[in-house]
Amino acid sequence: MRITGISTHVVGTPWRNLTYVQVHTDEGITGVGETRMLGHTDALIGYLREAEANHILGSDPFAVEDLFRRMKYGDYGRAGEIVMSGIAVIEMACWDIKGKALGVPVWQLLGGRVTDRVKAYANGWYTTERTPEAYHEAARAVVARGYKALKIDPFGTGHFELDHEKSLYAVSLIEAVRDAIGPDTELMLEMHGRFSPATAIRLARDLAPFKPAWLEEPVPPENLKALEKVAAKVDIPVATGERIHDRVEFRELFESQAVDIIQPDVGHLGGIWETRKLAATAETHYMLVAPHNVGGPVLTAASLQVGFTSPNFKILEHFNDFADADIKKVVKGAPQVVDGYFELSHEPGLGVELDTDAAAEFPQQQARFDLWADGWEQRRPKGSE
Repeated sequence: MRITGISTHVVGTPWRNLTYVQVHTDEGITGVGETRMLGHTDALIGYLREAEANHILGSDPFAVEDLFRRMKYGDYGRAGEIVMSGIAVIEMACWDIKGKALGVPVWQLLGGRVTDRVKAYANGWYTTERTPEAYHEAARAVVARGYKALKIDPFGTGHFELDHEKSLYAVSLIEAVRDAIGPDTELMLEMHGRFSPATAIRLARDLAPFKPAWLEEPVPPENLKALEKVAAKVDIPVATGERIHDRVEFRELFESQAVDIIQPDVGHLGGIWETRKLAATAETHYMLVAPHNVGGPVLTAASLQVGFTSPNFKILEHFNDFADADIKKVVKGAPQVVDGYFELSHEPGLGVELDTDAAAEFPQQQARFDLWADGWEQRRPKGSE
């Protein structure tokens, strides 16, 4: 079997463009991959056009490791977010082809399942007025849908510092959410790399009474020493890793022991197999895995293949029940959350199929997501209404 070509389809919303790539073969089997780029969708498509000619055409889709290595190292330049994301969409499509050709789900090819279900946490649910009352109502709706975990960034446009008044307001938002969801629902606290170590530590202590399940990206991701400073002074588990795009670059994070939960993005890290390798290394450091997942149904399905096969997999992020829920119809067989969990699928490959006609109903947009702009949490950029 050989790859005869690829086709790209961009599904657009005001705040995110989702890039779907179909990989076609000479035996009539097509696989699909997906990633979500922030402001770099056209660059990704441009890279894929070059990579198709240089590396992909004529390749054996079963030889996933070989194709990955040629795409990563064959152009000599150091691979960054765009290249690793391009590799990811091709790589997961090849796994999809392999599973379909053999008549088995991808998780079966990764060593078999270790669990029949993966816990989900909701994100994108607080696209409402930024008040305790509105957040309380929105959080109750999440729990009513069966979710047993949810995540929130309550810090507005905070950057490095957060003054006393804004800090108290953030606390009031979290207090309202915890009251709405009760003591048993996991509450993940997102900081989006906003703060200095001192501010992150202070806010973590202010919010500790509400029992956050983790403290995510408390400081910008470039300075590991800053993260170590936070980890040494807070009692909440620390999570990070969504903005690391190469498995090798996690080495210092593992060595530092400054993190409890790693959050690779399957769509940016080079795909399913790279993420499964990373999960295995994390297991040797007694760390959990909870992938970043701001994609649609295909990226969710790909992330679940890692989840079903990794003993140290904690939970998977899910936006698609709350933000842009209509995009679920672009994929047949989209993973669904039932009573707070994704159930194991026995369908071959990734278990999903891209509906290109439905995808065409969501043309690419000038998607914009600015964490420093007022109202960013509503995910409705100016001019998108």
